[in-house]
Amino acid sequence: MTTGRFVVMGAAGAGKTVVGSRLAAMLGVGFVDGDDHHPPENVAKMAAGIPLTDEDRAGWLRVLAARLAEARAKNAGLVVACSALRRAYRDVLREGDPDVRFIYLEAAKPVLTKRVARRRSHFMPPTLVVSQLATLEPPEPDEGAWVYDAELPAHEIVTDIVSRIRGTA
Repeated sequence: MTTGRFVVMGAAGAGKTVVGSRLAAMLGVGFVDGDDHHPPENVAKMAAGIPLTDEDRAGWLRVLAARLAEARAKNAGLVVACSALRRAYRDVLREGDPDVRFIYLEAAKPVLTKRVARRRSHFMPPTLVVSQLATLEPPEPDEGAWVYDAELPAHEIVTDIVSRIRGTA
């Protein structure tokens, strides 16, 4: 079990929930799916194909930052799946835990669009992938994010992350 906190980030369809939940299970820590914490107004906007604004995301990011802060205060591990598309959004999450590690799942538009289109029980329509990619600011080198090709099988990504965490990679 680890006491680190991790945010699995990327655009819609990158595999944040799959990788994040599997990572949390492998590490024996809690998992928070950021999508579950959007207020109803945000979900309604996205379901209608309307991209969220920075203002729309502000409260949602603060909720996730609070979850990170709570885990840090308890010296508990936690994995959060959150798009964290802009550096400013990641900075809000860092306010909850300055030591949080970002894991960026990188994928091209066709891959993301195809994956989002296959979803049956999710509010995000494939049309919003374009706006997500337009908003995306990939992590800069000074952010220390671990970057993975989202097209790799989830189990390979998770196995590598766990090896890195345990210092065996």
